[in-house]
Amino acid sequence: MRRLRNRLAGALLSVLALSLTATGCAGSSGAASGAGDPTSSPAGASVANRVEPLAGRPEPRLPVTVPSADGERVTVRAAERIVPLSGSLSEIVFTLGLGDRVVARDVTATFEQAAKLPVVTRGHDVSAESVLSLKPDLVLAETTSGPEEAVDQIRAAGVPVLFVQAAKGLDDVGPRIGAVADALGVPAAGKELTRRSEQRIEAVRADVPHGREPRVAFLYLRGSASVYLIGGKDSGAGSLIEAAGAVDAGAASGLDKDFTAITSEALVKAAPDAILVMSKGLESVGGVDGLVKIPGVAQTPAGMDRRIVSVEDGVLLNYGPRTDQVLKSVVAQLYGEDGAK
Repeated sequence: MRRLRNRLAGALLSVLALSLTATGCAGSSGAASGAGDPTSSPAGASVANRVEPLAGRPEPRLPVTVPSADGERVTVRAAERIVPLSGSLSEIVFTLGLGDRVVARDVTATFEQAAKLPVVTRGHDVSAESVLSLKPDLVLAETTSGPEEAVDQIRAAGVPVLFVQAAKGLDDVGPRIGAVADALGVPAAGKELTRRSEQRIEAVRADVPHGREPRVAFLYLRGSASVYLIGGKDSGAGSLIEAAGAVDAGAASGLDKDFTAITSEALVKAAPDAILVMSKGLESVGGVDGLVKIPGVAQTPAGMDRRIVSVEDGVLLNYGPRTDQVLKSVVAQLYGEDGAK
């Protein structure tokens, strides 16, 4: 059952990871946009390319036995050599203050502190041999990590593998931090980081302009792979869009799936006032100039106004310690620094 779930849930992540590799993702500090476009990311709206660890360095108290999201119970006896299989999980470990114990990264871990670590996985393409060659004592995985054969090979070698439920929205920030912190034997640091992260998110939400409710469509673009999708109810972007005081245009237009191939009809029905994209995806179609050439985009209010919101690929849907920065970037680009849009 997990094999089927992983294949379905990981299909989109595979396209993302391959595209990040092809485009040489290096965690740019600013959102991509069309050259000279007036709706490009406002000053100060980008997400910092560094994580901010908690003050002090927690000391893991191990061993611990914790529940894994795949239904198993995992005993962690040491956490000196940690391999997180996603950028989001890497971000949590580093922000907890244990980044010096991380020995490898996923291609989506693009923040500065992790940039020099060897890449052992690309989303849904885990290399068991590469992971095991680093002699890890703990592997952290998403429920979408795979292939299952690779994970089974790592476990068969005696390495504990903890699965963390894949992020779907803002409500997952705290539980994911807690799951990782508990597994690392630093539950108090997990509570502190959860509290800090949630307070920062709420502070951004408090400054969102009220009464506007622009319609925002999340488009997943990979021009090099001819992938052009519009997000629906389960795209993962809905709670972020809603937290920014906007309406998820795809979901509101009746798109019940996570993603649907872009058509002129779907875009016209969604009628977005703004379009949310990942920055590398926007670059892959030629920036804003290329985006408005995709059939149907130019006929939407967003396309006519060239109102595009872009956030770095490696952080947009992480729902982790930097989510407040992501939300702040979306709000600043959506409404303008002075809320005038």
